[in-house]
Amino acid sequence: MNLSVIICTHNPRANSFGRVLAALKQQTMPKEQWELLLIDNASSESLAGEWNLTWHPHARHIREEELGLTPARLRGMKEARGESLLFVDDDNVLDRHYLSRALEILASMPWLGAIGGQILPEYAVPPPKWLPTYEHVLAIRRVDKPRWSNASDDWQSQPWGAGMVVRKSVCDLYRLNLEGSPSRKKLGRKGTSLISGEDIDLVLTSLELGFAFGVFPGLKVTHLIPQQRM
Repeated sequence: MNLSVIICTHNPRANSFGRVLAALKQQTMPKEQWELLLIDNASSESLAGEWNLTWHPHARHIREEELGLTPARLRGMKEARGESLLFVDDDNVLDRHYLSRALEILASMPWLGAIGGQILPEYAVPPPKWLPTYEHVLAIRRVDKPRWSNASDDWQSQPWGAGMVVRKSVCDLYRLNLEGSPSRKKLGRKGTSLISGEDIDLVLTSLELGFAFGVFPGLKVTHLIPQQRM
């Protein structure tokens, strides 16, 4: 299996989540080459009964009762069979070439352990004029050229969580590190809290294995932003 796509979600908004799955269904990479893991992170109602994944030959519903993005991701890492793992949030619509382009980059640049790309906004209502200055707070990111680095403080080259692709070996070491330091689980988002730091922790783990990390403009994610997030 070349790639595992992991969606971690807790009580997703139906309209947005439907578009997330539709974008995955339209990927140009043949479905036989990747698997889809839907991690239901303690949602009020089981997602297995609400969302049909039979359109994908390698799709699985997985329930994780420990609330929090980090426990959900760890479960996905444990269950994944792919050589690389792609993390998709429940409000991320991937460009239809995202999967194939990501694997092309990793194949052509074997020194990269974690990659990401652009995270572009789709606002539910027109945003106020002052908002663009603060788009980074909404995890909006525009990338004008490829960048990669093995410097831990090169934040411009560090991929963000939405659409991040990480080699399985990096994820395995990350899981091992958290087993030895459980307090690092607190870095991740939990419930309605948007405090986050687990993405950086995972990306920097790639340095421990001698990998670098990078971002590429050809990898595009549309972030669906409801009015209340503004």
